[in-house]
Amino acid sequence: MSQGIEFNRLMLDMRSMQMDAMAQPKSVAQAPELGQSSFADMLGQAINKVSDTQQASSQLATAFEIGKSGVDLTDVMVASQKASVSFQALTQVRNKLVQAYQDIMQMPV
Repeated sequence: MSQGIEFNRLMLDMRSMQMDAMAQPKSVAQAPELGQSSFADMLGQAINKVSDTQQASSQLATAFEIGKSGVDLTDVMVASQKASVSFQALTQVRNKLVQAYQDIMQMPV
């Protein structure tokens, strides 16, 4: 049950980040103001969150393997799948960024 709530919270966070990104002015020459996060900061935070999810999944699996009480197999499997999905999403974002970079580099000047 808590996994569903956490997934919903993650989706709400993603939607709010999307709305924030869409609401920002489109001016390229404008430098980021203090207190605002840049794309690099947001990407770094996403990478750190994926890493944290993978570490939590690994720790939960290890706790289950050693027989720690209170650790259920379903919790381990859900955490493992969440880590897998978050890593796949991050990989797709990376692929899109690489493709965008290649498209820009192939543009005639």
